[in-house]
Amino acid sequence: MPEARESAPFGLPPPPAVPAAVSADNPKYAWAATPPLSPPKREAEDRIRDFAEIYGCHSETAVREQAGRCIQCPDPLCRQGCALANRIPEWLALAARGEFLEAAAVSRATSNLPEICARVCPQERLCEGACILGAKDAPVTIGAIERFINDYAFAHHGVDVAPVALNGFRVAVVGSGPAGMACADELAQAGYEVTIYEALLIPGGLLVNGIPAFKLDKQIVERRIELLTRRGVKFQLGVEVGRDLSLDLLRRQHDAVFLSFGAQRPKPLDLPGAELKGVVAALPFLIEKNVVSPLVELPPVDVRGKCVAVLGGGDTAMDCLRTAIRSGAREAVCLYRRDLANMPGSRKEYANALEEGARFEFLTNPVEIIASPAGEVTAVRCVRMVLGEPDASGRRSPRPIPGSEFVVPADILLVAYGFDPVPFPSGNDATPLKTDRWGSLVVDQNQMTNLPGVFSGGDAVRGPSLVVHAVRDARKAARGIHRYLHAQQG
Repeated sequence: MPEARESAPFGLPPPPAVPAAVSADNPKYAWAATPPLSPPKREAEDRIRDFAEIYGCHSETAVREQAGRCIQCPDPLCRQGCALANRIPEWLALAARGEFLEAAAVSRATSNLPEICARVCPQERLCEGACILGAKDAPVTIGAIERFINDYAFAHHGVDVAPVALNGFRVAVVGSGPAGMACADELAQAGYEVTIYEALLIPGGLLVNGIPAFKLDKQIVERRIELLTRRGVKFQLGVEVGRDLSLDLLRRQHDAVFLSFGAQRPKPLDLPGAELKGVVAALPFLIEKNVVSPLVELPPVDVRGKCVAVLGGGDTAMDCLRTAIRSGAREAVCLYRRDLANMPGSRKEYANALEEGARFEFLTNPVEIIASPAGEVTAVRCVRMVLGEPDASGRRSPRPIPGSEFVVPADILLVAYGFDPVPFPSGNDATPLKTDRWGSLVVDQNQMTNLPGVFSGGDAVRGPSLVVHAVRDARKAARGIHRYLHAQQG
């Protein structure tokens, strides 16, 4: 069960609990009389022509009906399935009554990026997957309702962005991805003077350069950044801490530091032919196709009319397949060494990729990249796999089937094998940061590193993970910073 979490920035009173009477007009078995309704989704042949979001919002009537399907469990499993322990039944009850601004306020009480998490969280594995209705019918469409109430609040000026009185402490946040933004937001609401240092010229981190616009419209991220600015958060762009600015200097200039530089270093492709022209790492490809800005310059990857093979089975692989299709690829095929049941990617994203024309070769492991006479990728030699006994993580280990080699034609090979934490350059700092054997920062129960006053969270600590996990770490770190600084003050 997720740990209990504060429902408001430290020092501020939490919003009042929703009274039980709110759901009195939603009988326990209303779900049986209300058919489940998925959020509207654009047809595949239409959506592959652009990078616009594929999901739309429910109508107000539909939101009230779908929220009314919640049976208001006394011990809600949806909260247990949410990494933030969001007060889901409370804001569902309010939404069912049409009190959308109040519902959004309860949603924001435990999440700093609810309108973003609603779009990118794999709800089928989290809150919706835990919904008790899933045993008898479709679960409550929690993600779609969360998206609606928070978009409604922004559209109706229901999000308070007024800066609060400063408390005299200064905090530096390194990285402007989900963890950095969430920590900055939490601290700013509690009166801290916060400056975000971002190495790139565009803020947003993973939310801008890692998640395609058809899943998360970039204007949603820009709106959140504007909100932070109006709350008093300052942004220093194009500044790489560890190179342009030492961590030691940053510590001297601020009372505390939060490191959230993420995990964007691609895992290497250890195959013969990995150096061939046409072998491209997933993230540069996604950035080049999804970020339209003169501030971002990357070599173009032309996939028009070409066969694109994607290696990997996570959400990044799904993003690459769907982006290649939108960029004019003749074919987009995923090569994954396990089966569908053991594939880590979201089932919703897998289904969307299938609808859009992607092809999947499961139990398929690349062993060699075949070159053309010009030194370009022309095919991938693969071997069929069979799943053996579960490994230490519980997943069944694949092993090759002798004599099963075959060739998959490919002009472009996108490598989506995952990412490792970005190494933090500490040559100009007195004391290095402690890391584990994977290069992730080591933190204590308060998210503090081995350096006093230096905290961290998100992918820099846990490796590639979900946005909701980054938000959870950031909120925990903000509370740790608050306790640390006030303890230092005496």
